[in-house]
Parts: sequence; C-alpha cells; structure tokens
Amino acid sequence: MAKETTGRERGEGRFPRGLALRLFAYLIAGHFIAGFLYLLFALGGAE
Repeated sequence: MAKETTGRERGEGRFPRGLALRLFAYLIAGHFIAGFLYLLFALGGAE
C-alpha cells in the first residue's frame, strides 16, 4: 500500500526551500542588472 503524502508531513506551513533559493537568486540578479543599467545610463549621459 502506498502511503499518501499529506501537507502536514511535508511541512505544510513552510516555504519550499528550492523556491526560496530561486527567488533570492532572481532578486540578486535583478538588482545587479538594474545597477548595471543605471551605471550605463549615468556614465553614458555624463558630459
């Protein structure tokens, strides 16, 4: 007999670890891209 996996056994209230790591990585990468674009336009527009 296969045992059913319920939410409580998986840790129902927890945020999935893989999703949290991916979200953190996307936030860091997004900020790096935004910072790069800011510097690109700030230095490119400086006269």
